[in-house]
Amino acid sequence: MQTLTPDTDTMDDALACFAQSALGGGLASEAARLLAEAGRVRERPAEALGLLERARAVAPDHPAPLIALYRFHFYGHRLADARAVGEDALSIARSVLGADFGREPPSRDAVRYDAAVRFYLFTLKGLAYLHMRLGELASAQTQLAELRSLDPEDHVGGALLLHVLMRREDDVDGDGAGVPRAYPARGWAVPL
Repeated sequence: MQTLTPDTDTMDDALACFAQSALGGGLASEAARLLAEAGRVRERPAEALGLLERARAVAPDHPAPLIALYRFHFYGHRLADARAVGEDALSIARSVLGADFGREPPSRDAVRYDAAVRFYLFTLKGLAYLHMRLGELASAQTQLAELRSLDPEDHVGGALLLHVLMRREDDVDGDGAGVPRAYPARGWAVPL
C-alpha cells in the first residue's frame, strides 16, 4: 500500500499563493468586482452583505472576501457573525500553513514579514478580542496563549489584550475595586 505524503513543492506553492493573496493578489476579477460594488452600496447593508457573500462564494479560500465580511460584521456590531468569519479565516490559514505550523514558533522574520503567518496571527488576535467582547473569557485566554507561543516577542500586539483580560478577571465582582495592573511598555509581562 502506497502512503501519500504532501509534495513539498506543492505545499510551498500553496503557501506562496496564500501569502500573495493575503496581500490582495490573485483575487478573481468577479470577486473583486463584487467587493467593490459592496463598498459602493455600504449604506444598504442587506444588499452589501449579499454582494460580500457572493464574492466569498466566488473566491472561498481567498482572504480578501473574508476580511471584507469580517469588517462588515464587526463594524455593524454583529460580533458573533464576525467571530464566525474569523474562525473560517483561521481555519483556511491553518490549512495553508500546514499541519506542522505552531509546533514550534515561527521565525522572527516570518512573524514580522511573512504575509500568511501574519494573517494567521492577526486573525487569532482578532478572535481573542471578539471572544472577550462576547464574554467568552476562557476562549479568549486560550487564543491569547496560542498567540503568545507563536509570537513570544509580541510583534502583533496581543499582549495588550491579555492585560485587558487579566484586569477584567481581577474585577470579577464588577465593583471596580480590583487592584489595577500596570500596562507594560511592551510585551507579554503578564503570566498566563
